[in-house]
Amino acid sequence: MRDKTVNKSKKEIVREYIKAIFIAIIIALFIRTFFVQAFRIPSGSMIPTLQIGDWLLVNKVIYGVKVPHIRKTIVPGRTPKRGEIIVFIYPMDKTKDFIKRVIAVGGDIVEIKNKKISINGAPFDDSHGSFTDTLILPRSVQPRDNLGPIKIPPNHVFVMGDNRDNSYDSRFWGFVPLKDIIGKAFIIYWSWDGNRHNVRWNRLAKIIR
Repeated sequence: MRDKTVNKSKKEIVREYIKAIFIAIIIALFIRTFFVQAFRIPSGSMIPTLQIGDWLLVNKVIYGVKVPHIRKTIVPGRTPKRGEIIVFIYPMDKTKDFIKRVIAVGGDIVEIKNKKISINGAPFDDSHGSFTDTLILPRSVQPRDNLGPIKIPPNHVFVMGDNRDNSYDSRFWGFVPLKDIIGKAFIIYWSWDGNRHNVRWNRLAKIIR
């Protein structure tokens, strides 16, 4: 009788562990789907604000809770503001996620002259913009340094990478629909320099601005 009781107890313990693990997975998936998600920075388009190898958390609630895949908002949130860093579904390839900074919102008129941005006719405070190329390209060559004026459609935003001379963004492929915005980047929780095989300790727990 004792062996049967012991075996029964072990089976109950195993079942409890499996149940706990299953519940933990469901909760984690629920949180990832609707609240917070982790993303890795694979390119240098947001240098110096974000480095290649940064891992960050994205607040998925702030702009509204959306149903995955169909992107229908079920809990409304606020609209993105100029200057915020967002993660969104890349309009040209829905299988990819991009991260950029919001420069203008629906109804704004954007113009870029010789790398200088103006919004609605006023100079834009481009304190996050970083430039590495002194060459100014004319509009006839490409829109990197000269663009517009263009008006942002309702329910869309205009985004750019902080690495202004090395970012493929709204200047080249257009606007981001609000429904395709995944969330707002808010903190770096891990950072790894893959080239030097070093952890960037000074970047851990850094608030993203």
